[in-house]
Amino acid sequence: MHEDKECCGGGCECGGGCESGCSESACWNCIPKINHTAPGFTTEAYHNDDTKKISLADYKGKWIILMFYPKDFTFVCPTELGDLADRYVELQKLNAEVLSVSTDTVQVHKAWYDASDTIKKIKFPMLADPTHEICRKYGVLIEEEGVALRGTFIISPEGILQTIEIHGDGVGRSGDELMRKLQAAQFVAKHGSEVCPANWQPGKDTLKPGLDLVGKI
Repeated sequence: MHEDKECCGGGCECGGGCESGCSESACWNCIPKINHTAPGFTTEAYHNDDTKKISLADYKGKWIILMFYPKDFTFVCPTELGDLADRYVELQKLNAEVLSVSTDTVQVHKAWYDASDTIKKIKFPMLADPTHEICRKYGVLIEEEGVALRGTFIISPEGILQTIEIHGDGVGRSGDELMRKLQAAQFVAKHGSEVCPANWQPGKDTLKPGLDLVGKI
């Protein structure tokens, strides 16, 4: 086993699970599990025109939107990051923090920030993962390319993974749907006996599971 690596606690691409003793490199491109502790990390970030060390544990007590994207100086990525930048104040009001992650270095993040009016809007930390450690822990690394898939993870204030969205790099993500899922996760966390149906929006009806609803929906 890769004893110098921290297991994410999830499954592995080899199918055996991290605990199985598989020595394949696929065992370190993990698949985190919903309702389990989100994999921890510490890395450098570009934030407020400076570089700093950031750990996931720094944000305990807040909802975290962990957003992976392929790389800086590309095409779809700035549209997604710009959309999140426009929503950042609203997200902060929901006790949420955004952490974007790519395999670029902090120096490349700064260069992109300086060059792009869209990226200049960003006020949240831009995390650097040049070693690919974080991408592997969250199961989003494209090994042969050294870049991340588009992955979004919502993590509760207790550090528990609540939602996972991973898809190919050609399709940009919806900020509206991200907001909806965050607010739904927060509602369920607060009202444990109620759940949110399809396309639920704040203020709309929820469901209270019970025998009286069986066969009536």
